[in-house]
Order: sequence, then C-alpha cells, then structure tokens
Amino acid sequence: MEIAFSLIVLAVVVLTITAFAGRLELSEPLVLIGAGIILGFLPFVPEVHLHEEVVLLGLLPPLLYSAALQTSLVDFNANRRPILLLSVGLVIFTAIGVALVVKWIIPDMDWAIALAVGAVVAPPDAIAATAIARRIGLPRRIVTILEGESLLNDATALVTLRTALAAAVGSVALWEVGLDFVVAAGGGVLIGIATFVVVAKVRKKVTDPLLDTAISLVVPFAAYVAAEKVHASGVLAVVVAGLLLGHKAPILQTAPSRIAERTNWRTIAYVLENTVFLLIGLQAQWIVEDVADSSLSGARIVLVCAASLLAVIVLRLLWVFPARYLLVRPGPDPSTGRKPPWTYTFVLGWAGMRGVVTLAAAFLVPEDTEYREIVLLIAFTVVAGTLFIQGMSLPWVARRLEVPPPDRAEDALARATLLHQATQAGLDVLKEETQDDPHLVRAAIKSRLEQRNFAAWEQLGSTNGDQETPSQTYARVRLEMIEAERGKVLEVRSGGNIPQDVVREVLGMLDVEESMLDYATVAQERLEEGRVNAARIGGTCDDLEAAPSYREPNTPGECEDCVRQGTTWVHLRTCLACGHVGCCDSSQYRHATAHFRETGHRVMQSAEPGESWRWCFVHHQTG
Repeated sequence: MEIAFSLIVLAVVVLTITAFAGRLELSEPLVLIGAGIILGFLPFVPEVHLHEEVVLLGLLPPLLYSAALQTSLVDFNANRRPILLLSVGLVIFTAIGVALVVKWIIPDMDWAIALAVGAVVAPPDAIAATAIARRIGLPRRIVTILEGESLLNDATALVTLRTALAAAVGSVALWEVGLDFVVAAGGGVLIGIATFVVVAKVRKKVTDPLLDTAISLVVPFAAYVAAEKVHASGVLAVVVAGLLLGHKAPILQTAPSRIAERTNWRTIAYVLENTVFLLIGLQAQWIVEDVADSSLSGARIVLVCAASLLAVIVLRLLWVFPARYLLVRPGPDPSTGRKPPWTYTFVLGWAGMRGVVTLAAAFLVPEDTEYREIVLLIAFTVVAGTLFIQGMSLPWVARRLEVPPPDRAEDALARATLLHQATQAGLDVLKEETQDDPHLVRAAIKSRLEQRNFAAWEQLGSTNGDQETPSQTYARVRLEMIEAERGKVLEVRSGGNIPQDVVREVLGMLDVEESMLDYATVAQERLEEGRVNAARIGGTCDDLEAAPSYREPNTPGECEDCVRQGTTWVHLRTCLACGHVGCCDSSQYRHATAHFRETGHRVMQSAEPGESWRWCFVHHQTG
C-alpha cells in the first residue's frame, strides 16, 4: 500500500509540474529536474534511490521502443553514416577522453574504473535531446541524427562499461573486447529482427485493436530480456524491433490498431519521460551526502566533476566537425536542396544532453569499488550540467546561428501534393469500376476526396483579413452542428430508452469526426503563425524542368475570369506559359484548372504572396 501511494504521489507531482511548466512555456525537462533537486533536500520528502534494474529493465525498453516506433526507417537509413559515427565512434572517443581527464585529476584511480567513468557519461540521452530539439524546432535532419544516435549509443556505452568493469577485476585481452562488442551488437540486431518476424506473423492474424495493443506493450520487454539472456545488447534488440515494426505498421496492422497503438505509446512515453526527469533530480540529495564521506578533498571532487562535464561538451564538438568534413561529406539536404552549413554541425554538437541512462550505468559500478561515490557524483553532475547548460542555451544558440525550424509552409505544400497524388490513385481505381451507379455513389466519393484535397491546398496562400476559406467555414459550421448533435444524444441518454452501447457508439462517431476537424484547424493556425516562402519540396518532372521559373501575371492580385464573372476566388495561380491568372480548385469555378483544359498549358505557379512553388497538371507534381 505504501509503494502504491508513493507511485500515485509521484505521478501527481510529475503531471502537476509538467502542466505548470507547459502553461508558462518553460522547458519541462529542466523544470522537472530542478524541482526534483529541490524536493530531494526537503526533510519531509523520502529518499529516493533509482536502482539500475528499474531503469534498464523498467524504463529504458518502453522509452526506446516508443522512440523507435516514431523514427522513420527511411530517414534513419539515409543518415546512417553520421548516426554510426556518433553512436559508436563518438561514444568510444568520449569514454577514452574522459578517462584520461579523470585519471589525471585522481591518479590513484584504477585505469579500468576511469574508463568506466568515461563510458558512463559518454552516451547522450534520447529523451532529453529529442524532447528539447522538437520543442524548439530544429531542422528535421538534425533531429533524425539525434534520434538515431540516441537509440544506438546506449548499447555502445553499456558494452564499453561492462568491458571496463571486467578489466577492473581481471585482465581482458583486446580481442576479447572486440568479440564482446560483436556478440552484443550482432546478437542484439538478430534478436530484434527475430522479434519483428514473430510479431509481424502474429499481427497478420490479429484484427482486434485491444489485442494488438496488448501485444505491442509486451514487445520491448520481450526483446530486451531475450537479448540480455544470451548476453547480447537488449537496447539494440528493442531499437531494431521498434524501427522495423513502425516501418511496416501500415501493412501489418489495421487502421484502428495503428491509432490505438500510437495513442497508447504517446501516453506511456509522456508519463515515463517526465517521471525520469523528476527522478534524476531526486538523486541529488543522497549522492551529495555519500560524497561527504569521501577521502578526497572537496576541491578535488569539484574539479573532477567540473572537468568531466567540460570534457563531454568539448569532446563532442571536437568530434562532430572532423567527422562531418572528413568522413561524412553530406550532400544537399533532401528537404531543402541545399548543403547544410557549419551552423547545423555546431548545433548538432551542442545538443549532447545526458540523461537517465548515464545515472543507471553509474549504478552498475559495484558498491565495493573505490571512489564509487565519486563516480555517481560525476554522472549526476554531467547529467544535470548538460541538461541545464546545453538544454537551456540550445534555443538561444539555434536562434543566434540562424538555424531555421522546419518550414510549415513547405510541410503544407508537401502534404497537399501527397494527398493529391493519393487521390489520383484512388480515382484511377474508381474509373475502373464498371458496375451501374444508380445511387450516384461515385459522385459522392469524388466529392469527399475533393473536399479533403481542397482543405489541404487551402492551408497555403494568404488570408484576406477575416475572410474564411471554404474549408474553414465548413469546419466551423460542422463543429457547431456536432456540439448540438452531442447535446441531443446526451439528452436522449438521460431518458434511459436507448441501449448504452448504442449511445457510446454514436458518441464515438461524433468524437472521431470532431478530432479530424480540430486537427485541420490547428494545422492551419500553426501555418499562419510561421508562414514563409515554400519554393521546393524535392519533386520535379520534365514539364516542371522545362517551364520558366517566373512569368509576369497578366492581372496581378486578381483572377481575371472571376472579375469578369463577378465571382469570388480563394487562392490565385499564374500560368507560366502565358501569364493568365486563375483561381484554385477551392474556388467556385476553378479557373486555373479550366485554363489548363482549354489551352493545354501544363505548369502554373502560385500567385500568393511569399510563395513560388509550381504545379504540373499532367504529372500532379510540385517543384
């Protein structure tokens, strides 16, 4: 009962602090760590010891699995060279560098223990790095590399740590170190693939979202335990299984199962991530008290902690620049078409926050090890120091170096293009339907598809004051209707004349429709907050290549056909062959499309302020 009460109190405190930080637009991880440190020194707060098994078996597998499910395997593979250089090369480089610093300051420390200290503080944390990176809006390529690095570097660090601890109690040959690494890495990958194969076969036969989600909750723990049982890397097993299952989810799972799994794992990750940061802060009190009994002087303890913190920051920066320019040599970023500048590399180097894995790894050092209390304090100092120094300054550094966030306008253009192309594939199937259509079902389907596409295209372009686009009007009116419909259903429910299962089903249908409308509204608001030029999303075709980059519009700022007919347009497009200005398909008469059908001019360009993207009517491609 006491444990249950403590867990409830912990959850309430975490959620309260997180909500408070979010309302004040503060960084939740940093606020939670600061609150944990303060709470740990209060006399009425019980001492909390974070055991390594709780982290490595209870917290790490679900957090890694949740992150892996959301990581794009395509993007991961495209950036595999920098990811491997950071997750393997940088971890070993940092471990050796920190070991040299620690050994220099504490000459009496055994070399193996010094290397263990380096391995403990070497891996940046997946939770801390991506939570802060996504919050401030770093470029997607940086976020992808940080995610990939954080998913794999724990395995390298833990193997290095175990090798160092083995060397502390006996001699270890270099070939044994290499063999252990190969077995741990290779075994982890194989077990991850095996887990994916088994779960994939099971999922092909499972259609119940509840059962599918239950299977998903078991996967990370099963993969981790199976790998650790044969002395392979449980971390790699979880990551590989998560990456493959997330990539194949659209094929293996039903739509309700994917929605349920996504929602459940987002909730689990949200609670666990924030709990981890509070737990990190709560360790400060007892770690500091243990260090008070150390044989080392206070000055030397402060020096070794500060030097270790400085070392992990500097060593990362010393690694990323040579690694990029000598080994990676990246080409143009696929999302921008431009080669990333040096500022991207600096931000990548500065985003090296440590987290709970570092503390958990420190607890793996045996209790009878000399200077163990110093190892724990170094680990805590590096975790707290990197989170506060780098985590708090990262937004300022990104702004100062003018590292841009993802372009929401380009995202909207890519979304609209992809939906249009998907719609064309669906319409091709519809055209092949040969059965009679007495109920005009095909026309209804086509109308719904067009409405979806129009809503996506309308997120581009400028707004005229308070004037709504057709999709915005539809969303506002439909939301008002849904509220009235829900009220009527609740009124009928109170009478008790309708079965509750039926009432629940109808309310669920209204909730699904409302959530879709809310998502579209929020996407539009975000786009309006950060509208910038949307020029290129990477696609092209022969017609786009042959078309001029610009054509002076015949009637700037207005659709000449709408002016002549006295109608209203939504967004404007300019024909790159003759300069004719027409309105988009969301407008009443779709004059841009009509112009293409009359003249055969294939490419038009957005005539909206701040936009220069072009569209090919034949290939349905933007560029």
